[in-house]
Amino acid sequence: MNDECIFCRIVKGEIPADILYQDELVTSFRDINPQAPVHALIIPNRHAANLGEMGAADAETLGRIVDVINQVATAEGIARTGYRVLVNTGPDAHQEVMHTHFHLFGGRALGPMLTP
Repeated sequence: MNDECIFCRIVKGEIPADILYQDELVTSFRDINPQAPVHALIIPNRHAANLGEMGAADAETLGRIVDVINQVATAEGIARTGYRVLVNTGPDAHQEVMHTHFHLFGGRALGPMLTP
């Protein structure tokens, strides 16, 4: 854990969040600035600044993240109609919080991934 990281502080319960799921490896909560009707974040509880810092040693956590994405999508009613998962890694990808996090978007047609 990183005492200065806002996501680590959410995992520890020091900062309030609308928690959708939490276990010993993974936490999911609603984004405070949603970009779609459903916008959740799914994070590893262990601090890793970005996806580039994770690897084979994190296989169990990454597998759990996929499971939680599917659980949250089902609970939020978007599993049947579709959803998008996005991971920003580093400044060129516009990563704003330096703790690995997966965005789950859904609840409407999302349009193309990237624009020129």
